[in-house]
Amino acid sequence: MVQLTAGICARLHHASPDDQELFNGPHTVQFLSIKKVNSGNSGPVDRYRIIVSDGINFLQAMLATQLNGMVNDATIGKHTVAVIEKLTCNYVQEKKLFIILALRVLETTTEKIGEPKAFEAVDSTTASNVAITPAFTTPAPATSSSSSKPPVQQNPSSANLGAKGGRGSIFPIEGLSPYQNNWTIKARVTQKSEIKTWSNARGEGKLFNVTLMDDTGEIRATGFNLAVDELYPKLDEGKVYYISKARVNLAKKKFSNLANDYELGLERNTEVEECHETTNLPMIKYHFVPLSGLEELPKDSTCDVIAIVKEIPKRELMLVDQSGFSVRLTLWGKQAEQYNADDFPVIAFKGVKVGDFGGRSLSMFSSSTMTINPDIEECFALRGWYDSAGAGQSFQAHSNVAGGGGAGGGFKREEMRSLHDVKEAQLGQQDKVDYFSTRATIMHIKADNICYPACPTVGCNKKVVEVNGSWRCEKCNKSFEAPEYRYIMSLAVADYSGQAWLQGFNDVGLAVFGMPANDLVEIKENNDAKFNVILHKANCMTFNFSCRAKQDEYNGTTRTRYGISSISALDYKAEAMRLRDMLQSQWAR
Repeated sequence: MVQLTAGICARLHHASPDDQELFNGPHTVQFLSIKKVNSGNSGPVDRYRIIVSDGINFLQAMLATQLNGMVNDATIGKHTVAVIEKLTCNYVQEKKLFIILALRVLETTTEKIGEPKAFEAVDSTTASNVAITPAFTTPAPATSSSSSKPPVQQNPSSANLGAKGGRGSIFPIEGLSPYQNNWTIKARVTQKSEIKTWSNARGEGKLFNVTLMDDTGEIRATGFNLAVDELYPKLDEGKVYYISKARVNLAKKKFSNLANDYELGLERNTEVEECHETTNLPMIKYHFVPLSGLEELPKDSTCDVIAIVKEIPKRELMLVDQSGFSVRLTLWGKQAEQYNADDFPVIAFKGVKVGDFGGRSLSMFSSSTMTINPDIEECFALRGWYDSAGAGQSFQAHSNVAGGGGAGGGFKREEMRSLHDVKEAQLGQQDKVDYFSTRATIMHIKADNICYPACPTVGCNKKVVEVNGSWRCEKCNKSFEAPEYRYIMSLAVADYSGQAWLQGFNDVGLAVFGMPANDLVEIKENNDAKFNVILHKANCMTFNFSCRAKQDEYNGTTRTRYGISSISALDYKAEAMRLRDMLQSQWAR
């Protein structure tokens, strides 16, 4: 049986927050329980509380969110014996909060080791004696460490008395909350926005934001007006800073895609000091997704990718990787203007948005970052693969994938579902995108807003607006004599079981009407009766649909929308052959 580090819980219970030697482990402990904690704020990331035991005492700790995967895949659980390699200490409402940053699993047993007790049941003399018991894997601290210092929790403000130049103890970003006042974080600036200005009825102003990260997580920080003048010149992307005296607020999720329930409000008196140390600096952490795995991610989610840039059409990058897939990534604004990498660089992208254009696509947020030829292992592996074999390889786009049930997957006759079945299964109502195939007949087409004026530039498709007799595209920053109309369809369809509304775009209109949207707009403007006849003829046409179901909110009402990923006319010969095969199958015998 693995021996636990005796007395480590008592030592942690009485430790000061600046005892880095103690927090850097290693300490062998057992997890008595792991429980998901609801913070009261519906954040996107789960938090787990762990009861840690050394066989004598037990205490509570939180698991760093980057280790959540160990809970989700059952690597750790009840009675797991593990080595805590790194943790940190924080104060929340005058109580210690330990956060486990790194651990290594030794074994999982079926029984609890020892008879650990809570500290309330142990008097101070016993606890002090236990605290200096020699540990199995960790040297004992000097006796004075527990006898000459009063317990830290009797004076929470002592947590903020730093040992280095009077600076407060370094808090982990993950441990920040509105309940702390005196804290200092040591964080790297991974993204810095441009200064943005606004003007409305209440006045004018300006703001900027930065993304800060350390070993425990990321947080967004925003400064307004006077804070912009004071702090914007002090913060540079890629550098590490000590930051204190900022407000911790609830995060405004519509402005941030970070997995943090809180954000920082930078003020004029916020203290920012560049860190000139060369060791123990926070490094950017990536959670890379192979390009072949993008289909498994829902639309509008964010992810990290690392890939070779094979082509650069306009403001887009064509990315490829070892999975054999390719995907287009769109750059915007300053990111597009400043891109000047050499041929076929390796680029790591953090926090890019997943779209479903052409099956799957990627685009940069203002908060997304890209690092060209980063000094990480994945970069070296990708570079070696491309130089040795990948340069001459052909790659598959997601729009050409026939299976998988994801966006871009074609109609699957074997998985075809009735409309009643789709609604009964509540597809799209579990906060994720579901995909299904169905066969249905068009009953009605909404004639209002059946198409929109789009940019004629290939691959743009953004809506253009008429300005002084010409049509302007804000994305391309160009004006055109005439737009190229594109369909935006809303169809009421039905099968033997029920009815549903489906939404589709240009490829759906082309399949239904058999003509470009420009032609249909011209007919509508010149001959309204003929236009109505075309709509009427489209009714009662039957198609095979590949759809995606997703819940959204409109005017305060939650509803499930069914979007058409692909549409195809019935192939009666193929259907007849399938029925013949069914008669010869085991099903018919």
